[in-house]
Amino acid sequence: MNLLNTAPEFGLIIVGDEILSGKRQDKNMSKVIELLSLRGLSLSHADYVGDDPVRLTQALQRAFNQPGVVFSCGGIGATPDDHTRQSAAAALGVPLVLHPQAEQLIRERTRDVALEQGLPYEPLREDNVHRLNMGRFPQGAEIIPNPYNKIPGFTCRGPLGVVHFVPGFPVMAWPMLDWVLETFYAEFFARGSQLEKSVIVMGSMEATLTPLMEAIEAQFPGVKVFSLPSVDHPEYGRHIELGVKGAVQAVEAAYPVLLEGLHQFGAKLGPELVR
Repeated sequence: MNLLNTAPEFGLIIVGDEILSGKRQDKNMSKVIELLSLRGLSLSHADYVGDDPVRLTQALQRAFNQPGVVFSCGGIGATPDDHTRQSAAAALGVPLVLHPQAEQLIRERTRDVALEQGLPYEPLREDNVHRLNMGRFPQGAEIIPNPYNKIPGFTCRGPLGVVHFVPGFPVMAWPMLDWVLETFYAEFFARGSQLEKSVIVMGSMEATLTPLMEAIEAQFPGVKVFSLPSVDHPEYGRHIELGVKGAVQAVEAAYPVLLEGLHQFGAKLGPELVR
């Protein structure tokens, strides 16, 4: 069923000092965009937040108190610099509690590791007890299965928004995000229903083309006009990639009008692109 017009807005929170300091490069944002795009959906907004519980709590309060869906990547471990679980609970005003299914999965994981190492499984050993903290979620949370090592993520539902929490490690995060989309949002998928067409415009200024862009959006409701300027492209030099995106039929109608408008401006056009 195609309910694209009523699909929620999707947002993203990337958590971690290591991202903001440059020690690690974030790979999750581009993957989230890809996972959404494959399903005819798109990312509306993104935040990068360090390991600061106050700022993280504020970001999550915003996510829970506005309509939409947010994916949060990172900070759900049990080391001193992991604050996401605690901040989520603070944002919702609920306690952290050990989720019974998470506890079972974490115990299974620690047992598996002991067997792999040829060691006896000691559930009361201090480090194994500490690992259970990774299953302490805000009260009322639902788990997100982790096919990589069984230690789950979790979902929390606020007054208006929903946040899905996964680890920062791509090998874990990506299949978990894929599961979330397939499990909760399949009704909004619109594969193949969106189209983007653009053309390289040589040497023009955005200010000159703005009236044309505004006219296209006014004439074709639901179509978005985009302009991506570049000043030092190795092949095209200074240019603008100018295009339209939206529902297939609307884009097919709007794009020829855009081209005709560019011809009337006397613009020098390069290659055309379809995505």
